[in-house]
Amino acid sequence: MTGIDTPTPEPATQTSVCPGCGSVLAVVPGLAGTHAGASASCAGLFAVTVRGLREEAGQDVRAAALLQVSTDAYDAQHLVPGAPAAAPVRLALARERDVDPARAAALGSRVDDAAPRDLTPPSRWTTTVADLAADLDVVDLPTLVRAWADAVWADWAPAHARLRAAADTALTS
Repeated sequence: MTGIDTPTPEPATQTSVCPGCGSVLAVVPGLAGTHAGASASCAGLFAVTVRGLREEAGQDVRAAALLQVSTDAYDAQHLVPGAPAAAPVRLALARERDVDPARAAALGSRVDDAAPRDLTPPSRWTTTVADLAADLDVVDLPTLVRAWADAVWADWAPAHARLRAAADTALTS
């Protein structure tokens, strides 16, 4: 047998673990990180997964609301230590206080000011953007995003009291 007859093995795909959500994703060479607290591959997967929502958000209030919910779920899983836990507070506003996601986002600095800075994120997430992307061929995106946001909120259960209090402060300040 000669070297020509011997198949060249495929190089192993390199993977990395996202420091925020723990998803194990393929490393995409040249992909730059765009989200503090997330791996470049995870941030890239999120961007691709919600691209359609981003494109429609300017013309469709439902797409804009869904984009905000997905962004809050993603951000809640990718907190930077010491930064305000604004995304989980916005999830509390939407999930617990029936505040429209766009209004919760518009509360901006009020949410940032009220958000705790010392929360420890869950050590494990029930659902991540990788799960969302994997299920897109069998479940529609709005259903997936709502279920993801609900799961992320549930994962924050040990901090619910503080997050609810911060949400109430943001609403009344």
